[in-house]
Amino acid sequence: MEIRQLRYFVAVTEEGTFAAAADRLHIVPAAVSQQIARLERELSVRLFDRSTRHVALTAAGELLLPEVRAALAAGDRIGRIAADIAAGTVGILRLGTSQGMGERLHRLLDHLAAATPALDVRLDAAPLAERLDAVRHGVLDAAFTRILDHAPGLELLPVWTDPLTVALPATHPLAANSVVRLQDLADMPLRLVPREDNPLFYDLIVNACRDAGFDPVLGTTFTDLQNTLATIGSSSPSWTVLYQATADLLPVRRVAFRPLTAPEPVTSLAVRPNPPIPAVRALLDACSRVAT
Repeated sequence: MEIRQLRYFVAVTEEGTFAAAADRLHIVPAAVSQQIARLERELSVRLFDRSTRHVALTAAGELLLPEVRAALAAGDRIGRIAADIAAGTVGILRLGTSQGMGERLHRLLDHLAAATPALDVRLDAAPLAERLDAVRHGVLDAAFTRILDHAPGLELLPVWTDPLTVALPATHPLAANSVVRLQDLADMPLRLVPREDNPLFYDLIVNACRDAGFDPVLGTTFTDLQNTLATIGSSSPSWTVLYQATADLLPVRRVAFRPLTAPEPVTSLAVRPNPPIPAVRALLDACSRVAT
């Protein structure tokens, strides 16, 4: 049974003759008659009474007509949904997120919702290595990464830069500055997470200090955000570095957040190297809007 046979059946029913149905379908009457005959053989029932000039539905044809129309309507819906999927306006986007994206993530989701309201976005905040592996194996469609400049088997598409901010005691003289240079912090202990916990970020900050002309004095290890900031605000002077997006969400007393002049790590979208699916194209467009 073919969709076209069902369409021919409905056309003959509505037009009353094979000739009129053929004219509506822009084919020859013999083709309509042939396909209707095949449909009748496949269904093992006679659909039309051909004993008069105007063909008429048999009892079997009358019973089948509503089902045929429902099948055609379902086929049309499938076609429309498939077209929407191909256009990226409907479907599922499985996206790996990075910690501390802050307001940018909310803006990104707002842009996606406005452009593709039927797109179901599912977020995954797994650790970096797991996110990348999930993209490689098709479990995720894309994943955000920071600082990373290569990932075997994946393509990294830069989407924006992430400004950094220094957290230091609100009473420190540097807190009076609108921005802070790394070299201004050379004599103050730096609190970082252990390198094994976040080697990319650790190396970024340490190497940036060295580029600024000094080896940082490593103070007490960064434990968790709340306790580290509380200690910076209440103990002997020390400092740490956060993404600006994270700092913007932290109304912390006794700590001042000041922009760093450098470095500015890049956030990228990790995707498989084949042409992006429509949902990922919609994501890239939303990223472009967020970046601007």
